[in-house]
Amino acid sequence: MPDKIIAILWDFDKTLITGYMQVPLFEHYGVDAIRFWDEVNALPDFHAAESEGEPFISDSLYLNHILTYVRQGVFAGLDNALLRRLGAKLDLAAGVPGIFEDIARFTHDHPAFRDGTIGLEHYVISTGLRQMVLGSAVAPYMRHIWGCEFLERVAPPGFLDGAVGEPGPGAICDIGYVIDHTSKTRAIFEINKGVREKLGVNVNTSIPERQRRVPFANMIYIADGPSDIPSLSLLNQFGGSTFGVYQAGSPRDFEQAKQLLDQRRVHAIGPADYRQGSDTCKWLLDTIAGIADRLARSPAVATMAAPIAATPGHIYK
Repeated sequence: MPDKIIAILWDFDKTLITGYMQVPLFEHYGVDAIRFWDEVNALPDFHAAESEGEPFISDSLYLNHILTYVRQGVFAGLDNALLRRLGAKLDLAAGVPGIFEDIARFTHDHPAFRDGTIGLEHYVISTGLRQMVLGSAVAPYMRHIWGCEFLERVAPPGFLDGAVGEPGPGAICDIGYVIDHTSKTRAIFEINKGVREKLGVNVNTSIPERQRRVPFANMIYIADGPSDIPSLSLLNQFGGSTFGVYQAGSPRDFEQAKQLLDQRRVHAIGPADYRQGSDTCKWLLDTIAGIADRLARSPAVATMAAPIAATPGHIYK
């Protein structure tokens, strides 16, 4: 394991793919995408009386609406296997997945990486569907993927005592994991501390900053913006590198990215075009080189091998 790690954190929709990942799902079932999203956007008002005026987290309401479509038979038989297959149909951004091979060749040839003490990893952090990302051509290059998950069966009351309950419906029936614009920052902290590396830590484990697996300053965050502002703010605050992408040919996307730049939420912007020689590819490789050169000049710091102290947890008995 390298002593020093550079992490590239990728948004997914309109960053690594040209649009939104749910498009193949809607096409598979013949559902009007615009109508679906109009319904999702209207859900807070629909449920306003139940919530007594308190706002819902709109980023994740679409998950509930997908389940409603399943229960009503519109998305009949939708399961995680189908979501993964639909992921293979996603329209990838220009230069994807080739950019990952280009980065691997670049780091192989760059002097700072030659002694093996510096490594580079890729992650996806998305408010979309993890199974679709796993089914895409991007997945083999990712160390870990954060995204929303559905369950195909639920645990009945008494399952610890052997209760079996009703068999699953043969389709997704519940929400298993939710990530929204704010919990994306939790994913960044999990990368920072190595939560998914089987080190015996969780996001609340106390670890001195210099001993964390991937310091924030070694992170590069690439995103199109709407669900990423808290994450961009976090990395900008702690010395990370941030880049806003937009769809070439879309004035609205460009204006959104420019707004991020004008508000100093990102360090630079460019089209979601990662082909060799593109401005976005040049910025990315130059930023990787700058971080690697800095790490090559700095002394190695032993990362944590075991939790520093017991992590507080809920007490039930």
